[in-house]
Amino acid sequence: MSNKNEIGTLLLRIMLGLVFLANGVAKFQGGIGNTAGWFESIGIPGFLAYAVGIVELVGGIAIILGLGTRIVSLLFGLIMIGAIFTVKLPDGFLNGYVYDLVLLVIAIHMVLNGSKLYSLGQLLFKGKES
Repeated sequence: MSNKNEIGTLLLRIMLGLVFLANGVAKFQGGIGNTAGWFESIGIPGFLAYAVGIVELVGGIAIILGLGTRIVSLLFGLIMIGAIFTVKLPDGFLNGYVYDLVLLVIAIHMVLNGSKLYSLGQLLFKGKES
């Protein structure tokens, strides 16, 4: 991959990580129990709020650092698919799922391409995909 592509992918990786990290922090700051209650109110098991919050928080940090980029991105993608189809779809494209769709596409890009530039995973596991 060319250097320009790697820089673009790095920017996408960091932005994706920051967005999910911020959302994970917000879930815990606002009381993860409240998020679990909201999940239950829309028909999703409450324990999934804890799983989503942890994936967003820990995964956000990991992907910023470039650790487990493909796996974390896959988990982010699954979260976005869940959000789109359980919450956002009825509100339509612009008022509903457009933001989630953009995050899903970035996550798919990361799953397909990884991100080696300034990646801790690349430094620790030289020669392996990160």
